[in-house]
Amino acid sequence: MSKKLNYRIGQIVPSSNVTMETEIPAMFRGRESIFPERFTFHSARMRMKHVTKEELAKMDANSDVCALELSDAHVDVMGYACLVAIMSMGKGYHCVSQERLHQKTVENDYPTPVVTSAGALVEGLRTLGVKNIAVVAPYMKPLTQMVVEYIEDQGFTVKDWIALEVSDNLEVAALDPENLKTIYKKLNLEGVEAIVLSACVQMPSLPAVQFVEDEAGMPVVTAAICTTYRMLKELGLEAKVPNAGTLLSGKY
Repeated sequence: MSKKLNYRIGQIVPSSNVTMETEIPAMFRGRESIFPERFTFHSARMRMKHVTKEELAKMDANSDVCALELSDAHVDVMGYACLVAIMSMGKGYHCVSQERLHQKTVENDYPTPVVTSAGALVEGLRTLGVKNIAVVAPYMKPLTQMVVEYIEDQGFTVKDWIALEVSDNLEVAALDPENLKTIYKKLNLEGVEAIVLSACVQMPSLPAVQFVEDEAGMPVVTAAICTTYRMLKELGLEAKVPNAGTLLSGKY
């Protein structure tokens, strides 16, 4: 039997997210440059304009419909593209969300693996084998603190973190990723083993990843990198540990 070469990537995204549909495909395109598999991208949207706990909860309630709609398209894997929505719903919620959304696809007679960016970040950090990390996030401080507590509940120590305090989701997408090359320097990196340069799939970061990793001398990951990594693993495709911008550069 010939190996499958064409895959459909489903994305469940906030209505105001304009980054997930650029950064995720960019990393898959990097893989296409050296492997024969090809990917198409298909999105379903949940209404959300401002990154507040209230809007996030309302948005997450619509994720079931999105999973059902993408299942109609027979996608091969789904990525839930809002880390803070998951983490604001309670510790360990990524497991609940992934299982519930997967069940929707089962009920629709097309069982599909579901990856959340929240769960992918946790799993990516575990794959790296690190414990002490530093985090950059665009959220307001209370939501960033919630993200930090969620990550720590998964067995990590967040030694330092920065909240850029941007609540409008389109403004988050408009942040210049080049600024991350200097923003990260505000972190206290003593005892830190890895940097989460963007704990948000809406905040652009890919152009800065390799630079920061080279300058800081430690692994640098983002929510988008870990999500791509995890989706590739679910598809049974080769992928290295998600550091050093490997997914972006195509150096698998």
